[in-house]
Amino acid sequence: MVVTSSAQSPRRILITGGAGFIGSNFVHHWCKTYPSDRVIVLDALTYAGNLNNLTTLKERETFRFVQGNICDRALVTDLLQQEEIDTVAHFAAESHVDRSILGPEAFIQTNVVGTFTLLECFREHWQNRGRHDHDRFLHVSTDEVYGSLEPDAPAFSETTPYAPNSPYSASKAGSDHLVRAYHETYGLPTLITNCSNNYGSYHFPEKLIPLICINILLGKPLPIYGDGQNIRDWLYVGDHCQALDVVIQQGQPGQTYNIGGNNEVKNLDLVLRLCELMDELAPELPVRPSKTLITFVRDRPGHDRRYAIDATKIKTDLNWVPSETLETGLRKTVQWYLTHRDWWQPLLSNEYQAYYQQVYRG
Repeated sequence: MVVTSSAQSPRRILITGGAGFIGSNFVHHWCKTYPSDRVIVLDALTYAGNLNNLTTLKERETFRFVQGNICDRALVTDLLQQEEIDTVAHFAAESHVDRSILGPEAFIQTNVVGTFTLLECFREHWQNRGRHDHDRFLHVSTDEVYGSLEPDAPAFSETTPYAPNSPYSASKAGSDHLVRAYHETYGLPTLITNCSNNYGSYHFPEKLIPLICINILLGKPLPIYGDGQNIRDWLYVGDHCQALDVVIQQGQPGQTYNIGGNNEVKNLDLVLRLCELMDELAPELPVRPSKTLITFVRDRPGHDRRYAIDATKIKTDLNWVPSETLETGLRKTVQWYLTHRDWWQPLLSNEYQAYYQQVYRG
């Protein structure tokens, strides 16, 4: 971890998707680190957006929440102008692979068209402002754009060719290319980050780690795709937010930075570790030991076998490395879900249950 400082504070930052998982963690990080900065959150509040993620910030004079869609050009233009925005941190995205398989259209609309709309609005705003050197457009993307790695292949670097295998990753790849093109064509001060799998607080229950934690608490089966040997590099969301901060403050416009946690682990091994932590930290579980709840289900189509991030560039150029190990990060995360039932229980709606049954039907 590095401690950053804004060279030209206060910034006036628009954070899209700021009521979602990574976005809301970043909002909290930014408000705590730069209390004098003006922070505007734009979020459509779809299934994964949750205003409860931002409850403690709503009374701050420097904070404003706006419900709206990034595809709404008039709204985005007005926000940029009214708030005199100089920095955009773009998190808003449809981001779940399973949902992209069931309904890809929303992913193209939000991830490609929405990013294009933001770029166009910010380009016009930036040009009208006089092309300030301080201005930045940060596009937060994923390692999934690179496709799947063989077991002994080198980790993804910033020069790895794109090879997306799902509608989700293809839509993110398309948005990455647009962001890069706007820098090359118009000189827009863009930055792209591609991160590994995030975990931590405020994570929507359909994703693997919160799903496992919540199902253990409810005594429900723990579904694992295929043979459970798929490998992911896990990044604690607090570390990710620190890295994004560093990229905004110190990154070179037009560059891409890969952000990883240096924690490659098989899905099955990750679930077994979560079971051990839950057995240790939760005294009254309906089923114990938790690992007896593990159930293997039919693999999903186009399931990438392995992801791994080579984060050498951000370490070398910007002096950033993650602070959390997988052990410390998972422990913090499990404790958060144990003490925040009031946050996740309302999210287990009928719509969520129907989606769950459709995905994990075996």
